Amino acid sequence: MPVITTRPCPADARAALEQAGLAPAWARLYAARGVTHPEQVAHRLPQLLPPAGLLHIERAATLLADAIRDNKRLLIVADYDADGATACAVGVRGLTLLGARVAYLVPNRLEHGYGLTPDIVRLAAEPPFGDKRRPDLLVTVDNGIAAVEGVAAANALGIPVLVTDHHLPGDTLPDAACIVNPNQPGCGFASKNLAGVGVMFYVLLALRAELRRRGTYAEKAEPDLRSLLDLVALGTVADVVKLDANNRTLVEQGLARMRAGKASAGVNALFRAAGREPARATVFDLGFMLGPRLNAAGRIDDMALGIECLLTDDPATAQQLAQQLDTLNRERRSIEASMQDEALAILDGFRPADAVSLTAWQADWHVGVIGILASRLKDKFHRPTIVLAASENGELKGSGRSIPGLHLRDALDLVDKRHPGLIIKFGGHAMAAGLSLPAGRHAEFGLAFEAVVRELIDPADLEGVIETDGELELAEHRYEFAEQLDHAVWGQGFPAPLFSATFDVVAQRVVGEKHLKLKLAREGEQFEAMHFFHPEPLPERIRAVYALMPNTFNGQCSLQLKLQHWEAADGEGDKKGAE
Repeated sequence: MPVITTRPCPADARAALEQAGLAPAWARLYAARGVTHPEQVAHRLPQLLPPAGLLHIERAATLLADAIRDNKRLLIVADYDADGATACAVGVRGLTLLGARVAYLVPNRLEHGYGLTPDIVRLAAEPPFGDKRRPDLLVTVDNGIAAVEGVAAANALGIPVLVTDHHLPGDTLPDAACIVNPNQPGCGFASKNLAGVGVMFYVLLALRAELRRRGTYAEKAEPDLRSLLDLVALGTVADVVKLDANNRTLVEQGLARMRAGKASAGVNALFRAAGREPARATVFDLGFMLGPRLNAAGRIDDMALGIECLLTDDPATAQQLAQQLDTLNRERRSIEASMQDEALAILDGFRPADAVSLTAWQADWHVGVIGILASRLKDKFHRPTIVLAASENGELKGSGRSIPGLHLRDALDLVDKRHPGLIIKFGGHAMAAGLSLPAGRHAEFGLAFEAVVRELIDPADLEGVIETDGELELAEHRYEFAEQLDHAVWGQGFPAPLFSATFDVVAQRVVGEKHLKLKLAREGEQFEAMHFFHPEPLPERIRAVYALMPNTFNGQCSLQLKLQHWEAADGEGDKKGAE
């Protein structure tokens, strides 16, 4: 049963924010998230960290500027998730704006696997990418930091590689012509949380500065790279990187362009396919509506479809591609639902008290969906989770998700060190990682992973915790405040506000066969509320965890409470958590 806690709020920071002019409710929310001055949430472009802070970025700019000067052929090698797709689109669009000859190649998840492999290098050197001659420079986006063999293969063909990535490096760096990655050794960039698309955007900023230094814009206007910020925002949110101040600025500026009608044709088309309005764009839209549709191409089919949607400037073409992405997303949801049912049947009787980790395996699961399944199982059981399936090359492909308190990549690294040969390769972040195993060794891996997690994790981390902002003043329960919250930038490391309070359940009924519509009362005030995907009836009095939700229906604006979790209050009935 999850424990409901209240997020600490430093009184001095809260007071300082109020004295600086923030409304008390906002001062409280921001102070509880580490903000000490209003400038930290102003999110203006001049506040972005300067590109010069990224190690080797001047070398990358010189490399690209020389390539443009010499009319060399650049080939971007992308990743097949939303971050990789947006990074590729930003790279192609930005480099083209700055005068480069550039094409792209994205591996197919089911055929090629991840990143710049020797196979991908050979494919890059052949037609149509090699055309009559090979590319003069390979540029990786959202991958490459672990591509030791791939970079070596490119070097053997005489093709230099510029790596732009954000993933954590292994013990050995690839022998690339240049590496730009905030997480590489020796890089002092203050924001280690840039997504792959953010790194590529920074490289373009540095390249434009280098071209400016060379006098390229002495007699013509500089390209406006702000036109890429909608894509930067989408990839940053979809990759669930920590939204530190720098990333929040990138996201806020991208959302502002969407709301102002300045988004690319592809982003606008994705909004329409999702039934959402760009003029009211929110972080929720990017993370839960657009991101999954874009990701569906890489999971089910070929991410080139998603990249083409982001590259086209023709609205009709963009809409056609977005509809194809929407169809793939529906297929992905169907596959995911079937896999989840199978996983729960396999895990029938699994008790989290018996284990500190979870490893699930089924040969015929779709390798493009195992990451989503891992996330679902992690949420349900609150355990670090690895899901494995058989790939076409006979290996087991795995995807993992973690909980706060366990750095997943570090855990896999320890398994690898203690059991040489058990893991073929792995990589990722604290909260998500991918790996490959030899066929038939899933049970052995599960035991090794369980032992390492048991050693690394604090038992307290295995207890589910729902962190809230405590009780919200009744006067703040209004549509305008809910709309402001909805339009603010929240996400990983800067969580959206949740409030907790005790309510009387005045009325409840099931709507749409799977949702519960409620009327809740507190201190004489009544509120409309929804408990989505949970039609089960509630007791008469509950302690609720909820978000404020601006609701617009038939032109009428009203406030609703979105129930996230509840417990029976005053010892009434059995306690029950949800969502």
